Amino acid sequence: MKRDIISIADLTTPEIGAILDVAARLKAERKAGITSAPLAGKALALLFLKPSLRTRLSFEMAMEQLGGTSRFLGPNEVGLGTRESVPDVARTIGLYVDAVAVRVFAHNVAKELAAHCPVPVISGLSDDEHPCQILADLLTLQERFGRLRGLTVAYVGDSNNVANSLLLALPRLGVNLVLAAPAEYEPAPAILEQAHRDARDGGAFVEVCRDPAVAVANAAAVYADSWYSMGQEHEATKRRSVFKSYQINEELMRHADSDTLVMHCLPAHRGDEITDAVLDGPSSIVFQQAENRLHAQKALLLGLLGSPGLETWTKGTLI
Repeated sequence: MKRDIISIADLTTPEIGAILDVAARLKAERKAGITSAPLAGKALALLFLKPSLRTRLSFEMAMEQLGGTSRFLGPNEVGLGTRESVPDVARTIGLYVDAVAVRVFAHNVAKELAAHCPVPVISGLSDDEHPCQILADLLTLQERFGRLRGLTVAYVGDSNNVANSLLLALPRLGVNLVLAAPAEYEPAPAILEQAHRDARDGGAFVEVCRDPAVAVANAAAVYADSWYSMGQEHEATKRRSVFKSYQINEELMRHADSDTLVMHCLPAHRGDEITDAVLDGPSSIVFQQAENRLHAQKALLLGLLGSPGLETWTKGTLI
């Protein structure tokens, strides 16, 4: 059965847990020099409308390390929605490959591609969500703390695509989330309402506040992201003024515990949302997150594309 992962909400809570377990095993095998080719003969298309470093390279290397192949299609090659309609592109790509990873601006474009594509479509980022990043983040937290349930993560800054995916994932796994943002940059009500429902079911809590110092006070990890995303560069000056008190710096981190870790999905605008001293400091796990993009996506691909006989595939659903 075809599965599309456009939102982190497209994965059940047990599936997320299983993906993390498989990712940890694949990472350990990679470091031990153990190789295999479970996706031999499989191909992934990367249809990207936005620039990318980590998402593109991690997907390409994931397929290579699993024995498959990948092909990159940038905006100039396809002209998605201009040279050719989204449904026509989706139907065509699905004839040539076994899965498609997309990186788009409008979330609805990813959904439309998935609706018309005969093979699985994975979101590598949209303006609304970043599900693969959150899988890597969860893997990183699990590695550092040995657990997820009961942890508290503080997210400081703009309620963007990463914040949305954190809200739709962490509470389900029993992870508390405190989000500090200016009033006009709070999460969308529908996402916040879902996060509160998930928190009640998962035995966690979700809070939104204005004061970053309050948010980080009891956090196991503090998460920063860009104040302006791709396509919002024209708002950079305005957003720097609005978010200047939300910078993750040494002064703010003095309100957190001495062993609180710092996260960022990258790319970072150093000197805006986070300072060099914090990003490059001993509390930073930013590059562990970046590394784990590879392993989490390998686990996701293995579940979506693996043959029914693989241990990562049960009754046509993930893991």
